[in-house]
Parts: sequence; structure tokens; C-alpha cells
Amino acid sequence: MAYESLTREAYQNNIDIYEKPLKPRVKGLYSDNIIWINKHIETKAEKICVLAEELGHYHTSFGNILDQSKINNRKQEKMARRWAWNKLITPKKLILAFKDGCRSKHEIAEYLNITEPFLEEGIIFYREKYGTQMQVDNNYILYLDPLAVYEIIE
Repeated sequence: MAYESLTREAYQNNIDIYEKPLKPRVKGLYSDNIIWINKHIETKAEKICVLAEELGHYHTSFGNILDQSKINNRKQEKMARRWAWNKLITPKKLILAFKDGCRSKHEIAEYLNITEPFLEEGIIFYREKYGTQMQVDNNYILYLDPLAVYEIIE
């Protein structure tokens, strides 16, 4: 999903997006219908991942969750990430990547225009949710460990 599509979704939800310098370890922030993206993020793929997660906070979080020592705040952080993984890494998108010739995680991440660590975390999320394999549209089996796709031919 392109950065522009995510910004369009934000604007449709009356969310403003600003890119500005933030502390180096802060990639993005969401508060009061405003998303700040760290201007120093170098790749478009990382900006896409950060914007998706911050949109996830809009859809799933409430209150100030900056203090990650609190368990409820960590849970909200995880919910926002889940939202982003569901948005950017769907089983159908993984199948399309395989159908278009992607075999390594690096190739799949590049195909999806996301970072490799974001892809890795998304695959772990799906593996925790569905186990090591899942059937998609009665036509494919998506293996999550190791990552592979098999077409069901009847």
C-alpha cells in the first residue's frame, strides 16, 4: 500500500499528518487527530510502516500511552501494530507476492513496500493467530513457517 493511500485514509478520517524532526528513537506519534512522522526516517518503506501504525493508534488506542512500563499501554501499542499488520500484510498480499515470483522475505518486503522487520513481526503475528499454516480462499495454503504458498489444484 502506498504512502499516499494511507495519507488519503488519514485525511478521510480528519487526521492531519506532519513530518518533522523528532528524537531519533521516536518514529511517529499520534494524538488528537494529528500524526507526526519523524522527518529523519530514510526510506519510504519505513515511513509507510510508521504511518500505518500511527493510523492504528487512531483506530484502536485511547489516552496517553507513552509510558510503556504500564501493561495497558503496551497492550494498546500491540493493538495498533496488529491493525497496521492487518492493513499492510494480508494473507492475500503474501500470496500475490509469491505468485509474482518473490521467494525471500527481503523480496516480499520490497514487493509490499514495507521493511523486513515489519514483515517478520507481521508473520509472527499471523503464526500466533493461525498456527503454521492457513487456507486462503479455498485455493491456497499459506505456510507461515517456513514462509511458502501452495496452490490447491482440484
